[in-house]
Amino acid sequence: MSDRSVSRRREQKQWYTLIAPEQFDREELGETIAEESEQVLGRTIETTLGDLRDDASENNTKLTFKVNEVASDSAYTEFIKHELTRDYLRSLVRRGSSKVEAYITVLTEDDYRVQIQPVALTTKSADESQEKAIRRTMIDLVEESAREHTYADLIDSVVEGRLSSAIYNEAKTIYPLRRVEIQKATLEARPEEVAAEEEAAVDVDEEDVEAAD
Repeated sequence: MSDRSVSRRREQKQWYTLIAPEQFDREELGETIAEESEQVLGRTIETTLGDLRDDASENNTKLTFKVNEVASDSAYTEFIKHELTRDYLRSLVRRGSSKVEAYITVLTEDDYRVQIQPVALTTKSADESQEKAIRRTMIDLVEESAREHTYADLIDSVVEGRLSSAIYNEAKTIYPLRRVEIQKATLEARPEEVAAEEEAAVDVDEEDVEAAD
């Protein structure tokens, strides 16, 4: 392909500004280029909370956004993942202490399905029953928070540290804790996807009933 053809193709493409969701104050996340706006839909961008807030101390938190709407030269995104860096997680682990994890899939008040992975670090080694009780507390508080909050509010409580603080304050009565973090929060399904799955499950159940008859 000639240099002239490459230059012409570049001129035909348009730059789109990637915009964070309202809960992240519509901050600019960067730019992406495409020939058609439809090509931008579904693209993802990863940044850090430190970059969004201009605070290097927050660079241990990675955030991933996905484009779900394009208008003019702006590409609007939705939040799909919060994740702590591996280096930061490794730095939290101490010899002679316990690391208690949970993997919890919940439905928010507005029917978003989210997986949340809290982790609790104890001051000393806890026994099996104490670890089990801490894990149960994490599960109960995450499920309660999801039931009472919209997706945006739940993610806000994760990013701002309110959910981890709530777990810490409750679980420290079981065994002394050094720290609680939400190591990952991932969007698994939107309301329309959850509804479609439920409808499909009902259809399968009805087929099973008819087969039994």
